[in-house]
Amino acid sequence: MGKRPELTKAKRAAPRAATGRWKLEDAKARFSEVVRHAREEGPQRVSVRGHDAVVVMSVEEFERLAPEKPRPPFVQFMESLHLGGLDLERELDHGRDVEL
Repeated sequence: MGKRPELTKAKRAAPRAATGRWKLEDAKARFSEVVRHAREEGPQRVSVRGHDAVVVMSVEEFERLAPEKPRPPFVQFMESLHLGGLDLERELDHGRDVEL
């Protein structure tokens, strides 16, 4: 068998498109780099079998896009459902007779 040429780091690392797109296997192998690019450059797309699957983005970008909505207190939420016409009365139940 012939000698295999030594792979340099540049040849081993799969090139990442300047648009922030990664193949899944590259993103897994270089996850810290994907995260760094997401924080510095913006969202990074990860594809599976040639189709975009997920986007890795900074938490600041995520919070900007999906701000947390304040939740009303539970009682206020229940009152907002307008269940006034709903019959919530239960029949008095004493259990069943059991022979001992």
